[in-house]
Amino acid sequence: MQRIDMVERPGGGVIQVGEALIEESEIARETQHHPAGDLDRARRQAARALVIRQLLLQRAAQCGLDPTDEEACISALLEQDLQVPEPHPADCRRYYHSHPERFQTPPGWHIRHILLAAAPDDARARDRQYRLGQKLLRQLDASEHRFTELAQRYSDCPSRDQGGELGWLGPGQTVAELDRVLARLPTGLHGRPLASRYGWHLVHIRELRPARPLPYEHVNERVRHELLEQASRRALHQYLLALENDIGVRGFHLEEDS
Repeated sequence: MQRIDMVERPGGGVIQVGEALIEESEIARETQHHPAGDLDRARRQAARALVIRQLLLQRAAQCGLDPTDEEACISALLEQDLQVPEPHPADCRRYYHSHPERFQTPPGWHIRHILLAAAPDDARARDRQYRLGQKLLRQLDASEHRFTELAQRYSDCPSRDQGGELGWLGPGQTVAELDRVLARLPTGLHGRPLASRYGWHLVHIRELRPARPLPYEHVNERVRHELLEQASRRALHQYLLALENDIGVRGFHLEEDS
């Protein structure tokens, strides 16, 4: 079938894929499965998913595949039609050397802290706890060995029972606000309270464990898998565009909404 150029959706919101119509009511039902920052974006994602599903099912019908189980039918179609070449070993090594940050051990911080709790919307409590944090930091500057004592007396974190000890933490193991700051801190007691949604943290970093590159031999399967995934995504994208051209889509354009 010759390609039908993009026009306004017929019938006030209808999309046509080949001879099949996707009604606005179908898009509305599908939208709940596509959470997004705004409703318009969610609806576009829903429409895209329905267009792709219809393209694949119509291509499967052309190939004589059994449509009884749609998911199995689509899987069989892609297995038959998509040809993804195996990554060449030289490409794998080149990718490994070009993306060292992807193939390394995560950094780590051996931390203890004192949490001075305050709700994010309680300005008076946050101000009061911040001033308490400054007072405690002055005491710790003079006598760092008092950290355990002060944690047990003032911290609102369960770690107070261990003198504020959190042990080794890595990226993503604490709240995002602290995660971003910890990546930049040196060892020792940080000189000001650090804010989070829970209140203020007095942080002492006992030891840093920097990220270390992993040998290629330890990650060669990961490298191969990543390149294979990238090639599969590119192949699927081009395949869907070809189906859009062959079958014809009216009221939606995959390339513009990708």
